[in-house]
Amino acid sequence: MNFFRGVMGGQTAGPQPSGAETIQKLCDRVASSTLLEDRRDAVRALKSLSKKYRMEVGTQSMDHLINILQTDRSDSEILGYALDTLYNVISNDEEEEQDESEDENAQKQADDLGTQFTETFIQDPEHITLLLTLLEEFDFHVRWPGVKLLTALLKSQGVQVQGIILVSPMGVSRLMDLLADSREVIRNDGLLLLQQLTKGNAAIQKIVAFENAFERLLDIITEEGSSDGGIVVEDCLLLLLNLLKNNSSNQNFFKEGSYIQRMKPWFEVGDDNSGWSAQKVTNLHLMLQLVRVMVSPVNSPGATASCQKCMYQCGLLQQLCTILMATGVPADILTETINTVSEVIRGSQVNQDYFASVNAPSNPPRPAIVVLLMSMVNERQPFVLRCAVLYCFQCFLFKNQKGQGEIVATLLPSTIDANSISAGQLLCGGLFSADSLSNWCAAVALAHTLQDNLTQKEQLLRVQLATSLGKPPVSLLQQCTNILSQTKAEKGSKVQTRVGLLMLLCTWISNCPIAVTHFLHNQDNVPFLTAQISENLGEDERLVQGLCALLLGICIYYNDNSLENYTKEKLKQLIEKRIGKENFVEKLGFITKHELYSRAALKPQPVFPSPEQMLFDHEFTRLVKELEGLITKAVHKSSEEEKKEEEVKKTLEQHDNIVTQYKELIREQDAQIQELKEKVSSMTTQTEQLQATVSQQQSQIQQHKDQYNILKLKLGKESQSQSSQGDTQVNGLQTEELSQLREELEELRRQQTLLQTQLSEKDALIDSLKSAAKAAEGPAGSGNTELLQELEALKNQVQAHLAEIGHLKAERQELLRRAEAGPSDTAPPTDGSSDAAKAELENRLAAQTAEMEQLKESRSGLEQQLAAATSTAAILQTEKAKLQTEVQESKKEQDDLLMLLADQDQKIHSLKQRLKDLGEMVRKHSLEVKQDQTFTSLLPSLP
Repeated sequence: MNFFRGVMGGQTAGPQPSGAETIQKLCDRVASSTLLEDRRDAVRALKSLSKKYRMEVGTQSMDHLINILQTDRSDSEILGYALDTLYNVISNDEEEEQDESEDENAQKQADDLGTQFTETFIQDPEHITLLLTLLEEFDFHVRWPGVKLLTALLKSQGVQVQGIILVSPMGVSRLMDLLADSREVIRNDGLLLLQQLTKGNAAIQKIVAFENAFERLLDIITEEGSSDGGIVVEDCLLLLLNLLKNNSSNQNFFKEGSYIQRMKPWFEVGDDNSGWSAQKVTNLHLMLQLVRVMVSPVNSPGATASCQKCMYQCGLLQQLCTILMATGVPADILTETINTVSEVIRGSQVNQDYFASVNAPSNPPRPAIVVLLMSMVNERQPFVLRCAVLYCFQCFLFKNQKGQGEIVATLLPSTIDANSISAGQLLCGGLFSADSLSNWCAAVALAHTLQDNLTQKEQLLRVQLATSLGKPPVSLLQQCTNILSQTKAEKGSKVQTRVGLLMLLCTWISNCPIAVTHFLHNQDNVPFLTAQISENLGEDERLVQGLCALLLGICIYYNDNSLENYTKEKLKQLIEKRIGKENFVEKLGFITKHELYSRAALKPQPVFPSPEQMLFDHEFTRLVKELEGLITKAVHKSSEEEKKEEEVKKTLEQHDNIVTQYKELIREQDAQIQELKEKVSSMTTQTEQLQATVSQQQSQIQQHKDQYNILKLKLGKESQSQSSQGDTQVNGLQTEELSQLREELEELRRQQTLLQTQLSEKDALIDSLKSAAKAAEGPAGSGNTELLQELEALKNQVQAHLAEIGHLKAERQELLRRAEAGPSDTAPPTDGSSDAAKAELENRLAAQTAEMEQLKESRSGLEQQLAAATSTAAILQTEKAKLQTEVQESKKEQDDLLMLLADQDQKIHSLKQRLKDLGEMVRKHSLEVKQDQTFTSLLPSLP
């Protein structure tokens, strides 16, 4: 112990040993001491020297310390000292007593030293496994140093340590248990450990997530006060970001677990926003980043759309819009909120419509879009805030043709409201302001209102601007080209304004032949572009030249040859004469070679270090990538090649039409095949069911056959036993059987009596029906015959009278003709005789006419009687048919009753025979006696 007192600072005589010697002696003591107390004191001494003599302690004692961890597991105190010593050796954290004057070279050496000791420790993967085992110890003096040591190892050699933990059995699960520790120090350091463990390793991230990490972390955030919490909330949010960023599996698990809904309370900021601590700002910033991770444009479109829908349904988007319109919110939180809202609404029609309906709490209320655009075109606002507003406006219009139409409509003459500020007015104001950044932002925003929307490109051509009093209005397209030429003429003009205007013009006229025609209609535009491209200017102007070449190339590619002076061929000839095709293509290539072009093409959000570097828009880079090759080919093509290409296009269109027809035919056939397949499957199912039913019925039939055979055998055995026993057995089963037979016999007799009664009733009914039918047939037939004969006689009389009347009429006409045609000198013998004859004829005619009328009346009466008799005969015939049908049915029922009686007789006879066989006396029933007597009386009458 005196040795340790000397080491720890006790008074000893003689020269003091050096640090390396002391460490060597301590290591020897750790290795050779048999007493646990001696080893513990030696390790405690090494711990106290490990910070000052880091290299010596790490070099000489690491193996001994690892051996202590393996052998002295029962003593938590020595384990804690050993773990603390290893942590001091491996950790690269700056020490409090470290001099500020220490140069970077010394710090680099310290980092290298920590890396070297870490590599030594993890050479054997069992050391990491041993450390994970020690973390299961609940003792604070073991668990806490173990957590710190493992965190230091991960910081130094993260990838290697992650690989060892990943293959270690239950390695990640052991570390997840740290979050459930009741001691906040261990839990908080466990959060730091998991942060290092999950960095850049998707496999570990998935394991941690499926170990219920989301639930535990969100519970800790709620317990700590959400955004008002301390550093622990920040650590939880950082760990959540590690688990979710660029990990689609964990993002889907987070969404499916309904954890997005639990984020909404984080953003419930009160009305009093005066007190924003630095920690609260940091926490809320990380929470907004967490929302953005779930709806980032780099995620798959389906996952992003699903999260956007969920955020709208749970009210998270509404809560973010509340923060957006709140007062007193710090600038960086407001900027990040704008970016978050942008990505929540990007490409989601429902969310975009909701955002369009949000109003700012002003008097009068204004749409949130208008308020944000006012900030964008205001040069006094911070640069990052203006970029965020531009990104929000772009996301609002992304795949939102409805929103694009609403913005363009605010510029059209029929919808302009002079009493209110609209989005279109703000964009035009920013486009023509003196601030070049406002020019660029407004131009890009207007370009996004036209993106992939041919209708709005044509509508924007209608916009007219009043430049000054007394001058006619100018179209927006012409005003943009005027500003381009004016900024070129001014000295010291910024490139940013011209780049923004050129991007707007290229987006506007691309894929819109009408806009190309309007642009070319101005005689000054083409000469201005050719002059810009052909000049040899500095490095800054090369980008402008490339954009001018792109604009001129679009005029060629989308030209419909409606202007005679600026057809495709003439524009290409102009390029060849004044610029040169190779020079034109070279200038066009300057765009994609620019450094800022590559940066803008990476992601949609406009993020720039300074306003001067804000030159390219992400959507415009996609347009350049699409058009560069097409324009190059169009410039090099001759007129013959173009004609051939047009013919090829027509042929391809025809082929496409044919292919489309075949596709439709194939779709129809596929549908028919699918229907047939469904029918076949249904019929197959029915067949299987029927086969199963048949097999089931066959099995039932077989069972019945078996049962029948068994019963038959039983009956055979019983008859044999009854015959052997003879007449001695009069009790037991035989008596019961006789009583049953008697009962059955009585029942059959009752049924026979009932059936004979029914049979006699049916016979009586048949006889009555037959007699009624005969009675009905007699009178009806004779009456009809008499009526017909009388009718025929009347018809003959009528015909005779008609003939006589005709004869008399003819005689009368003859007499009248003679009386008129006679000569005047020849007078009739006597006037009295002629008048008498005429009167006689008239009397006879009147009598015949009267008689004729009487005959007609009698004929009509006889016809009515005949019709009535005919209907009566038809009714009688119908009744006769019904009676015959009933007779037939009664005969059939009688036959059935006779069959039943025959069966009953047979059964009675068999039962009587059985009773006789059994030795019973059988008496004849009274009905049978009568039947026998009747049969006997009938015998003599038989031949």
